[in-house]
Amino acid sequence: MSAITAKMVADLRAATGLGMMECKKALVEADGDMAKAEEILRIKSGAKASKLAGRTAAEGVLAYAIEGKVGALVEVNCETDFVAKDAGFIAFAQSVAKTAAEKKPATVEALAELVEGERKAVIAKLGENISVRRFEIIEAANSLTTYIHGAAATEGVLVEYKGDETTARQVGMHIVASKPQCISAEQVDPEVVAKERHIYTEQAIASGKPAEIAAKMVEGRVKKFLAEVTLLGQPFVMNPDQTVEQFLKQQGTEIVNFVRFKVGDGIEKKEVDYAAEVAAAAKV
Repeated sequence: MSAITAKMVADLRAATGLGMMECKKALVEADGDMAKAEEILRIKSGAKASKLAGRTAAEGVLAYAIEGKVGALVEVNCETDFVAKDAGFIAFAQSVAKTAAEKKPATVEALAELVEGERKAVIAKLGENISVRRFEIIEAANSLTTYIHGAAATEGVLVEYKGDETTARQVGMHIVASKPQCISAEQVDPEVVAKERHIYTEQAIASGKPAEIAAKMVEGRVKKFLAEVTLLGQPFVMNPDQTVEQFLKQQGTEIVNFVRFKVGDGIEKKEVDYAAEVAAAAKV
């Protein structure tokens, strides 16, 4: 049996919002498998799917470039928010995006190699480690637009659309705010849907409802889940009385594809205890 550590319990608690003992018991039952333990907890308690926002680890900015029918969205990281606001750093990020759109490299390593000379020059000037973390390219058959949120440029989206650009950009704002996983229900991974259906079925059975009512409950919850994770099913942030799908139809516009980034997503940031460092230094 796998050893259950305090960190594993804490991570599961952070992901589910449930009690320490419940999390520990679930981990024991799942033999240390975090995903299985979370599924066990959701079945037993009806906990909502975890929202692994996590802590943003890296500082940096997003930048984009549109060259004809090719659009690129890139994330470039640095160590501090001070450098992230530097004009030279921002110019470098914009250059990376332009290079990505023009050269269409196959990997982030290939893109990094194309801009390595510029990167070293910026590092020499600013004195921080700087890296090209990721990028996505859309080669569009239609039109492209972007939305980068706020002066800090830490969240943004690249959108391929048919129809009106203003409408597409408004939906881009919605994508940044509501974070849909994909455009339509048909694009949701069938394995994800099957997992949700399994959880809802187990919860319905545990509630003691008759089979016919339980089946209707499950289908209703699956439908709600699909609406929550898909762009077309979500309430439009600028008018929650209508869905994004209804808004787009009203405006004669279609979203064909999108790429959304948030700076630092998925990177754990090291917390520095400066007081402890000073105290330790004083003892030397």
